[in-house]
Amino acid sequence: METRRVSRSRQKADVAGVLRKSWYHLRLSVRHPTRVPTWDAIVLTAASPEQAQLYEWQLTRAKRVGRIAASTITLAVPDPNGQRIGSGAATLHAIHALAKHYRTVGPHSEVATTSNGSSGFSESHRSPEDEVDDDDLSQMVSFIAKRHILLLHAGGDSKRVPWANPMGKVFLPLPYLAADDPDGPVPLLFDHILAIASYARQAFKNEGGIFTMTGDVLPCFDASNMVLPEDTSCIITVPITLDIASNHGVVVASNSRNVERSYTVSLVDNLLQKPSLEELVKNNAILDDGRTLLDTGIIAVRGKGWEELVALACSCQPMISELLKSGKEMSLYEDLVAAWVPAKHDWLRLRPSGEELVSRLGKQKMFSYCAFDLSFLHFGTSSEVLDHLSGASSVLVGRRHQCSIPATNLSDIAASAVLLSSKIAPAVSIGEDSLIYDSTISSGIQIGSLSIVVGINVPSVNDTAAENSFRFVLPDRHCLWEVPLVGRTGRVIVYCGLHDNPKNSVSKDGTFCGKPWRKVLHDLGIQENDLWSATGTHEKCLWNAKIFPILSCFEMLNLASWLMGLSDQNSKHFLSLWRSSPRVSLEELHRSIDFSKMCQGSIDHQADLAAGIAKACIKYGMLGCNLYQLCEEILQKEDLGVKICEDFLGLCPGLLEQNSKILPKSRAYQLQVDLLRACSNETTACKLDHKVWDAVADETASAVKYSFKEYLFEAPSDIPTPVYKDNDFDGSADHSFHPRRVKVELPVRVDFVGGWSDTPPWSLERAGSVLNMAISLEGSLPIGAIIETAETTGVFIKDDAGNDIHIEDLTSIATPFDGNDPFRLVKSALLVTGIIHESVVASMGLQIRTWAHVPRGSGLGTSSILAAAVVKGLLQITDGDESNENVARLVLVLEQLMGTGGGWQDQIGGLYPGIKFTASFPGIPLRLQVVPLLASPELISELQQRLLVVFTGQVRLAHQVLQKVVIRYLRRDNLLVSSIKRLAELAKIGREALMNCDIDDLGEIMLEAWRLHQELDPYCSNEFVDRLFGFAHPYCCGYKLVGAGGGGFALLLAKDARHAKELRHLLEEDSSFDVKVYNWSIFLDN
Repeated sequence: METRRVSRSRQKADVAGVLRKSWYHLRLSVRHPTRVPTWDAIVLTAASPEQAQLYEWQLTRAKRVGRIAASTITLAVPDPNGQRIGSGAATLHAIHALAKHYRTVGPHSEVATTSNGSSGFSESHRSPEDEVDDDDLSQMVSFIAKRHILLLHAGGDSKRVPWANPMGKVFLPLPYLAADDPDGPVPLLFDHILAIASYARQAFKNEGGIFTMTGDVLPCFDASNMVLPEDTSCIITVPITLDIASNHGVVVASNSRNVERSYTVSLVDNLLQKPSLEELVKNNAILDDGRTLLDTGIIAVRGKGWEELVALACSCQPMISELLKSGKEMSLYEDLVAAWVPAKHDWLRLRPSGEELVSRLGKQKMFSYCAFDLSFLHFGTSSEVLDHLSGASSVLVGRRHQCSIPATNLSDIAASAVLLSSKIAPAVSIGEDSLIYDSTISSGIQIGSLSIVVGINVPSVNDTAAENSFRFVLPDRHCLWEVPLVGRTGRVIVYCGLHDNPKNSVSKDGTFCGKPWRKVLHDLGIQENDLWSATGTHEKCLWNAKIFPILSCFEMLNLASWLMGLSDQNSKHFLSLWRSSPRVSLEELHRSIDFSKMCQGSIDHQADLAAGIAKACIKYGMLGCNLYQLCEEILQKEDLGVKICEDFLGLCPGLLEQNSKILPKSRAYQLQVDLLRACSNETTACKLDHKVWDAVADETASAVKYSFKEYLFEAPSDIPTPVYKDNDFDGSADHSFHPRRVKVELPVRVDFVGGWSDTPPWSLERAGSVLNMAISLEGSLPIGAIIETAETTGVFIKDDAGNDIHIEDLTSIATPFDGNDPFRLVKSALLVTGIIHESVVASMGLQIRTWAHVPRGSGLGTSSILAAAVVKGLLQITDGDESNENVARLVLVLEQLMGTGGGWQDQIGGLYPGIKFTASFPGIPLRLQVVPLLASPELISELQQRLLVVFTGQVRLAHQVLQKVVIRYLRRDNLLVSSIKRLAELAKIGREALMNCDIDDLGEIMLEAWRLHQELDPYCSNEFVDRLFGFAHPYCCGYKLVGAGGGGFALLLAKDARHAKELRHLLEEDSSFDVKVYNWSIFLDN
């Protein structure tokens, strides 16, 4: 039992890891689709044109909030005439609709031109309804067959989750990982499906194909490792116990299979539907471990198999017309898939259109991709939804998201309740493990445990006496939701028991609000003919019971209490009111939902919540929220949203006055810039931009200014001229010249993890941690400076690029520096060391020569380490404080003066030898704690054998990357904040791994750090680097670019010394990469 428990725990931990990794990839593919390929089209099936309209709105929302790339075509396709045709026919219909869509958008659809220069099937003069000839059909098929399509079956009426029916089950709230982005939109089931599917896209490579999923299941598995056979179809399976398999589809796979550690690929021999034990045994469907393969509902088709499917879909209209006439359906999982399984052909030929399916698709075979680690989260019932929020996966759940909640002494809200996008008034009670979503709950409402409330908007009572007397109780294990109806100004309030199955009839244990129908009718005095037509042919059940009255809000709530059996008084009055009111059933609701009104209501509700949170953040808080993100939500109200943002701007002038001692100016200025842009005032925003960066520089200087003279960072002309000249460095008069010369040589640094947590303004406000290492390249220290005194006054500077300058007028050394000035680094060093201010060079001159024998844009911290060499040399020659900690802090300010920004890790990496873990602690002064790692000779030897230091040849500009990251931090972008926190945490974990000589663990840490760096900025890599890492992947346990990324040097940590030698040889021999692998050594001397 103990072993089994550990195994389950590991599986659930993997769910969190898989989801987080998948979300990283989704965001990367949306932000940089040219580097990380995304879907060409995402298509949803819908049950009706009205539901398709809702889905189009949801797809537009998904693009707006960054779930779908702007370049991706999105389409919602209803079943023709709103008539069910089955998931198989719906698949063909959806592909056909996508082809028609591409024809409609014409030349803008990226349709490749044909050899004669025409645009193929999408000529603009053609109507999408026109018949197509054979040539046009061929071009249409050829074009669609090259596309990568994600198809999600999301149609249907969601009878078992009726409260999700208005929004569509696939769009129900699922706040997994919501805490990673508390100011962002509530994650939906759809969003998580997109995340999982984003990794699946790369399995298709450059071969077109379709990836089909269902809308009521979240299959948690690492699709980054997925392998799809070429030119055919593949069904995703998972081993499952026989009791579960008996209620689902089962795949019988061939014994001849390609077996890997986390998956197997094998030919499909047969398909079984809800098989008995005897059928499983007869068909050899039971695996060696006693389980069988479950059909997950995920099907991939690529290459030639996809082209044949497209050809069938583009000519499927006669087939679908026949289905509509006959009232029959074609299932994806029984009929369409059977065409790829020869053992099912005889059965299929007897089915509707079966002969044509076998003829058109039967040439290709189907494979099974069995994902051993797949976790199957099903959302088939209301209780399953709550189980996934309160069960083993509850650690993933954000329980308070985008909410307005009263103080704990004004309400009674259980800690385990999940409140999403809702406004809760005082005097409200919410029980354990309940879900409240997209609702406004007024005073006097009590919600029990394990209940679901969605879309409810109970208005406040203006009369104080009436407000105090109003009370509504939703019992434990109930669902309550509200729906706008077409042609009506009001909304209808709907309710049922959590475990009610609307499909169960009165005669077959059907229930309403948890009670058998017979008892409900008896207790309330309702007759069957009040609910169901006597002439109807359908079974009497909750789905078609006309039970929900359409009245005023408070009348509906009072009748709801009565129908739930909670009102003992006025039963005759309630019965009379109920009988006389217009009423609807769940089935009628499904056909009568006013989706446009529902969408607009949701937009206004979300915008009002965002406005309330933003106003509180500005008026009472310390600007800890992401106002930029909140304003995007507010602006959905268009002109009214702009007015709200203008009102927020009016609150800004008082911000710094009220909080001048603790609120960073950089944050306050960035807020104003974002609000100005929200108000479309770009001119003023640009003028204010420079104040943001000036404030960051001032705040950095303040963090290290303590214990130095006040004028340390001012221009020389801003301070009085000293009354003495010809002084020695100790201040005593001495007119003789004493020549002095110092030489400082330093190594470069490579960082394993923790970068960005060292960078202002993060490091000025939060703790940081970095794990890095000092190394020599090709047997020498590549960075250095020589500083000599000279009898001639002024400063002479020369670098290794042949640039030189003689500065006689020292007052010309002042900020801001020209970004193209090759001497600004040395000039900044002269300022921060105070040499100019203290007249050290008044009676003599300095000659400064610098070099960096490292390729430009290396990412090895060259600029900062060269600055450290110059600063250290200047302090040595003037007998100043040349301690490494002092030099490191001065370089931090120097980089702000230069305008390049940057943190402390580069200079720490070059100043301190060996491998070290460095932590920073904000304060005045900024405190750095460098902890050298006492590496054993064995560890050093293994690292030097396994770690390849490779120059990619790609020039990177850290300044451009840094500006984007700093702006996101100043906006309090929560994803960025959580990413940098994780990087700092990984530095601590990496330190432990190295101390335990576990280099493989260090490789895993490097991989996660590289994912996080791409989360911070997707442009920190490029196609060349991706190709390099893809090539190195089979040989490595970890890899990343050093520094901020964007190019420069890469670290490739091989699985062992043999793999390192092999990889080095391959890289040096492969001319397509043109990279240089450097010889390196850990620098261990001071």
